[in-house]
Amino acid sequence: MIAVAQRVASARVTVADEVTGEIGPGMLILLGVARGDEPSDASYLARKMAALRIFPDENGRMNRSIGEVGGAILAVSQFTLLADCAKGNRPSFDQAAPAEDARRLYEYFVEQVRAAGIPVQTGRFQAEMKVELVNQGPITLIVESPNHKKDRKDI
Repeated sequence: MIAVAQRVASARVTVADEVTGEIGPGMLILLGVARGDEPSDASYLARKMAALRIFPDENGRMNRSIGEVGGAILAVSQFTLLADCAKGNRPSFDQAAPAEDARRLYEYFVEQVRAAGIPVQTGRFQAEMKVELVNQGPITLIVESPNHKKDRKDI
């Protein structure tokens, strides 16, 4: 499982002109689920997102977690994070989990973040979405579950 976490001043996602999720300060998390990912991968990333110290303290240093600053998370499923672009010009998505497995683990990730006390808004799974954000910093991190790192082939 892989996540792209961006510290944002605000973010929102719309589907067919309907806002499905919107947050103020916090994190936009794009989440990709790979074949073979398990609930332990989702739990790991949920704990990591809740604990990441990417928000400034009183001295302007990245030293606070999202919970410490009262932020929220906008979680958006994005299977294209599993794209393999090594061969040719058309990305291969063979490493992405089947839709039902991905949905189950995406929803489990969201549940785990909420259980950590972090407010979460979401996109709509498998929908064509428009994601808007004001990236603050900019701070953008790629975080992988241990199983994903272990299985990934270095390019």
